[in-house]
Amino acid sequence: MTDDTYAIEARGLVKRFRKTTALDGVDLAARAGTVLGLLGPNGAGKTTAVRILATLLRQDAGEARICGFDTTRDAHQVRQLVGLTGQYASVDDGLSGTSNLVMIGRLLGMSRKNAKSRASELLGRFELTEAAGRPASTYSGGMRRRLDLAASLVGRPRVLYLDEPTTGLDPRSRNEMWGIIRDLVADGVTVLLTTQYMEEADQLAHDITVIDHGRVIATGTPDDLKAASGSRVLEVTPADHGRLADVATLISERISAPAAVHSDSGTVSVQVADGTSLPAVVRVLEDKGIELAEFTLRKPSLDEVFLALTGDSPSPSLSAKDGDGS
Repeated sequence: MTDDTYAIEARGLVKRFRKTTALDGVDLAARAGTVLGLLGPNGAGKTTAVRILATLLRQDAGEARICGFDTTRDAHQVRQLVGLTGQYASVDDGLSGTSNLVMIGRLLGMSRKNAKSRASELLGRFELTEAAGRPASTYSGGMRRRLDLAASLVGRPRVLYLDEPTTGLDPRSRNEMWGIIRDLVADGVTVLLTTQYMEEADQLAHDITVIDHGRVIATGTPDDLKAASGSRVLEVTPADHGRLADVATLISERISAPAAVHSDSGTVSVQVADGTSLPAVVRVLEDKGIELAEFTLRKPSLDEVFLALTGDSPSPSLSAKDGDGS
C-alpha cells in the first residue's frame, strides 16, 4: 500500500509475546480525514496494533506507515504526526488543566508563550476554560477525558489514535466526545478508533476492520458489514408481555432458529434469511390467540453483526492489559 490518500497503512503485522501471538498478519488502511473503527473482542489485538502504529512497540514482522513514514525506520517523524488517547486518562491529577497542557507543549519543544497560547486555545475548544486553573483531580470523568484528548492534540497531530476513549463515560459525556471527534475529522484529522461500544463505531466510523485472535476477519463500511451478514432481524412485540416465552417458542419452531427474549423491551428477536417466512409466523401467532403490538423486519445492528462474526458479545468492560494481546 503506497497510495498517498491513506494516512494509516499496515500490512502483515505480526507481534508475539512469548507464546502468545497478539497479531498474526494484520492489514489496516485508513484514508486521510476519516475514522477507521478497529473492533474485536477483548484480547483480539486492538491495543497492540495501536501501540505499534504509535511507535510504542515494534512489530516482529510486517510494515506500517503513517502519512508515508515507516513506523520503524522513521519513528521520530511518525511521533511528530500522531497523538494518542488511551483507555485511561493520562493527565497529572496534581496539575491544573492549563499546567497539564503547557507541560506537554514544553516537552514538544514549544516556547512557554506558545505552549500557554495552545493550552488556552484547546481548553476553550473543549469547554474547560472555567476549570482551567483547578487541579485535574477535581474534574468529572467527562472533563478528564476531554482534557486527556486535548493533551493529545497539543502538537496538532494529523493522525489520532483513540483507544476506547469513552470507556466509563455516561451517555451525555459520550455524546459530547462523539461531537468532538466529528469536529476533528472535519478539520482533516485521521482517527483510528478502538471501542467496545458498537453504537459508537456505527455512529463515527467510515470504515471498520474487525479482528479476532490477532487476525482480520472482516472489513468494510458499517452498512457493508450489515449487508454481508446475509440476514435480517425479525422483532415481535406481543401486546401481553406475559406471553414472551410463548412467542419465542412458536417462532423458533416455525423458523427453526433460536429466538431471543428481551424482557426489558418486551420483544422477541430472531435472525431470518429473508421475509418469506413472515406470513407463516403471523398465522401461527394468530392461531394461538397472541395479539401483536409490533411486528418488524429490520437490518441487523452492528452488535448483532459483531456477534455473528466473532461469537463474542461486545461489552463495555475494560480490555485486557497491554502486552497480552489486547
